[in-house]
Amino acid sequence: MKFQVEKIREDFPILKEKIYGKDLIYLDNGATTQKPKVVIDKITEHYSKFNANIHRGTHYLSQVSTENYENARKTVQNFINAKNDYEIIFTKGTTDGINLIAYSFGEKFIKENDEIIISAMEHHSNIVPYQVLCQRKKAKLKIIKMDKNGVLILEEMDKLITKNTKLISIIHASNTLGTINPIEKIIKKAHNKNIPVFLDAAQSIQHLEIDVQKLDVDFLVFSGHKIFAPTGIGVLYGKEKFLNKIAPYQSGGDMIKTVTFEKTIYNELPFKFEAGTVNYTGAIAMATAINYIENIGIKNIFNYEKKLLNYATKKLLKIDGLKIYGNSDEKTAVISFNIKNIHHSDIGEILDKLGIAIRTGTHCTEPIMDFFGITGTARASFSFYNTFEEIDKLYEGILKAKKMLS
Repeated sequence: MKFQVEKIREDFPILKEKIYGKDLIYLDNGATTQKPKVVIDKITEHYSKFNANIHRGTHYLSQVSTENYENARKTVQNFINAKNDYEIIFTKGTTDGINLIAYSFGEKFIKENDEIIISAMEHHSNIVPYQVLCQRKKAKLKIIKMDKNGVLILEEMDKLITKNTKLISIIHASNTLGTINPIEKIIKKAHNKNIPVFLDAAQSIQHLEIDVQKLDVDFLVFSGHKIFAPTGIGVLYGKEKFLNKIAPYQSGGDMIKTVTFEKTIYNELPFKFEAGTVNYTGAIAMATAINYIENIGIKNIFNYEKKLLNYATKKLLKIDGLKIYGNSDEKTAVISFNIKNIHHSDIGEILDKLGIAIRTGTHCTEPIMDFFGITGTARASFSFYNTFEEIDKLYEGILKAKKMLS
């Protein structure tokens, strides 16, 4: 399919909206993505024609709803090339998936004096659950350092690994810096020491082609709302050999095989990790979103976004006093920046009045801010429906903000 951004933009109703009388320029895709009409229509169709609880009924609507839900699982399986569909667990989102593994894997495999390794650029959601685990198990959390360009120092990882290292949990692409980490090298190094690797793909799944079998990653998580699907739905992929060994994180209906007052026997994969009534509508809509971007082509998306990133980087660096944080050669389309003597929140407020939506603050990465000695940044994060003209307007908006605030 030929990449036609103007045609793609027609698929997203919200992009036709105006903010304060200005055309909306949405550059906060790192926080959440907008939804194409096919996804919105799929949600409406489901609730209008097929809504019924899954796995629990013999009637027609329940059977259709169940079939659509399980087909969504197969769609995700094919999208990331998982070996088996039962290795796909539907969650509430990335944070939910991380907490599931931090708790369940931790209960099974982590003991006193064991070690878990994460990186210096993790989102809080990939820090706090492991801090809680380490406190509970009296284990140790180790950090892979990064350099001033926001690139991980892999030699540091080699030094951190010991016989007590039981898990490496790493972000694939930084939501703040855009850095795409060398996951293949990290996984190879870890597996050479028989250490499993957990991958936070929340900021890469919508930009990069991911093949879990080729990567040989042990666990992977992402959120639906980062990949043009609704909120409240996400995915945990785990290798069967690990998922079969760990206990459920939550208990309730549908994750059991039998229950008596004396004991409970858990259901088989993937159901033992999907307690209660799951967000089946969200899963069905996420499958529609995946089909949508596969039709465009994930490689086409990456190549176009790379052009946007390069154009925006060169453009913004023309602004006197502007500094970009995160200068890796391998980046997603994210630019975090500050302007000398101007608070990032003030920049965001002025751009908002111009119809330009960016993010300001710490982006749930306070350790990154501490590393650079700053309180936060302004962040523009691009998607395949953004245009070069929008970047020009961002540039003009920043110049206007700079003039007003200097």
